[in-house]
Amino acid sequence: MSRKGITDVKRQPTPNKGTMDFALFQTEFTKWQRRFGLTGYKVYFRYEPFDFDNSFADIRINQGEMVVTARLNSNLRDKDKPHKDARISAKHEALHLLVARLEQNARYRYSSENEIYEAAEELVVRLEGLIPDKE
Repeated sequence: MSRKGITDVKRQPTPNKGTMDFALFQTEFTKWQRRFGLTGYKVYFRYEPFDFDNSFADIRINQGEMVVTARLNSNLRDKDKPHKDARISAKHEALHLLVARLEQNARYRYSSENEIYEAAEELVVRLEGLIPDKE
């Protein structure tokens, strides 16, 4: 029903915060992937609950096939939700992609997997602080 000068407009559903965060995560990850010159990878994105992990996001990399799955956790604990930042999480996971080859190669050497992971995580966190968010 419409009145003179007023038309009925179908309302689109309002996107929820999670959907907006996931879209931002994808956009930001892709931006950093390009900036780091990692365009040879086929990237898939998932927005899903993590089974046994309370991380904000993670990345699964098949270096041999050059395939990546970047995931954003859709089921954070309430106490973690105020700290969620899709931009920072995307940058963090793209940095993991940046060091992935180094990490994979190191696993084939004499170091334990845990030692390599910790060293790579330390490097990623340092790079996050050094690399500016804005172009």
